[in-house]
Amino acid sequence: MRYVTTPHACQLTGLSTERLREWTSRRALIPADVKPRRKGSPAEYTWQTILILRLAVTLREQFHIELQAHKSLFNSLRRELRTKSFIALWGQNVALLGGDRWTFVEDAADQLPAGDVLLLRLNAHLDVLSAGFALPSPATVPGQFDLFPVQAVAGLPVKQVRRRAPSKLTVLARRRSA
Repeated sequence: MRYVTTPHACQLTGLSTERLREWTSRRALIPADVKPRRKGSPAEYTWQTILILRLAVTLREQFHIELQAHKSLFNSLRRELRTKSFIALWGQNVALLGGDRWTFVEDAADQLPAGDVLLLRLNAHLDVLSAGFALPSPATVPGQFDLFPVQAVAGLPVKQVRRRAPSKLTVLARRRSA
């Protein structure tokens, strides 16, 4: 399981350090996965928790929804996300049905639940998490997964390999061994 610390979580969620601490510690709206060991040490978060925090930011900023009333919704969503793979969430949406009820819905419009729903699209959030956690993106060829996520190896420095001419001793050893 990969974890990110508080400073990286702030970058991924768009929350200030103070707001992140308020939501994860003081109000315990969405608790951190690993609590700080002592004062001054950072908490640690999984991609599931960061995704829920990003959804909470969307609910608060775009829809002006009071989050404290939906604490149990975030907890049940967190439990369900622990059973899903990251790749399985691509093309999915979270449909908030009211109260503490929610469901995953694919992008097809004919699968929407009856009645009023608030639909949160996950792909934009998953793009950010894919880069931040070096997790796989959806495959360009259906049914095929990337062996290594591009983001995981893109930032690594390329080692320059210098080839030198073989010494006479090496050349002689090769001739004798044949």
